[in-house]
Amino acid sequence: MVIATIVAGAVVLFNGGASTSVPVTVLSPRTGLVMNLDAKVKLHGAQVGKVDSIESLPNGQAAIHLAMDPSRLHLIPANTLVDIASTTVFGSKFIELVPPPEPSPQPLRAGQVLQGNHVTVEINTVFQQLVSVLSKIEPEKLNETLGAFAQAFSGRGEKLGQTLSDLDAMLAKIDPSLPKLSHDIAAAPQVINAYADAAPDLISIAGNATRLSDTIVDRQQALDTLLISAIALADIGNDVASTNRRPLTDMLHLLAPTTDLTNQYSPALNCALAGLVPLAMGPASPVPGVLLLDSFQLGTERYRYPGNLPKIAAKGGPQCQGLPDVGVGNRPPYLVTDIDANQAQYGNQGILLNSDALKQMLFGPLDGPPRNTAQTGQPG
Repeated sequence: MVIATIVAGAVVLFNGGASTSVPVTVLSPRTGLVMNLDAKVKLHGAQVGKVDSIESLPNGQAAIHLAMDPSRLHLIPANTLVDIASTTVFGSKFIELVPPPEPSPQPLRAGQVLQGNHVTVEINTVFQQLVSVLSKIEPEKLNETLGAFAQAFSGRGEKLGQTLSDLDAMLAKIDPSLPKLSHDIAAAPQVINAYADAAPDLISIAGNATRLSDTIVDRQQALDTLLISAIALADIGNDVASTNRRPLTDMLHLLAPTTDLTNQYSPALNCALAGLVPLAMGPASPVPGVLLLDSFQLGTERYRYPGNLPKIAAKGGPQCQGLPDVGVGNRPPYLVTDIDANQAQYGNQGILLNSDALKQMLFGPLDGPPRNTAQTGQPG
């Protein structure tokens, strides 16, 4: 009984029956061949568990149930990656835990489900793909192709080696630019689509350029004449400009005060021109002729001498007085300036008797200035 007990305990310990484990499940598209129970689960080459059972799911995937060592779970991040690998092409499979680029701070926990990312290619898959390729190849054509390759490479080993060396150097130079190349390849479809959309316009431009070049070739004699005439005109212009350089300079200097004054009064000019736009853009007259709206008003103050003589260098600057948009029912206010031309200066706006016109009507033209006594301020 003692011997039997020792043997049974040894068998139980060998099978791991006395050790505790934590269940973890791995979902994989397939397990591959030679995936046996008790296959090792490794992390950095060290065993951290074993395969407890393999289950086939209804969706075609495989669920691999792992028995993990609980003392090693704190070393495995929760977002670890899973590969089903093998030591050789014909070797048995095992589970390889691959740490992610950014490990999670949480460790692997009991009952967690991991996703298998990669299953090692097996020899049966290689043979199956090789057979499918060989079934498409005709032996006589393959023999001819291999013979052509043999003749092409015969005696050219040194050149082939140099070509491979140059290719390696070129790839070494291209390697740092691979991210940019990948970005260019990713952006290429958008660029190609843009060119495809613009293809009709590009073709039209090319056609117009062709016609333009044909026209230039056909009219090259006229073009030569035009260029010669342009050269002669340039010579004449150069002669005129050089001869009249001083008068032109003086004219520009004389125009400076005028342009300065125009620049100063540009707001008033703009108001005046903008005020004429409604008249120019207004609707046409419904009937032929000119429509006038007349009214009679009392006369404004008459001209008085010498107070109303023109004044040089009058001040005040540009005045728009509500222009260009005065508004319906409004009128611009009267601007009182410093040239003594205020229409309400004397406050005697009204009807004035023009006795001088009556005398001339009765007696004919009279010599001398007007003798209307009501026109005060006039000489005589």
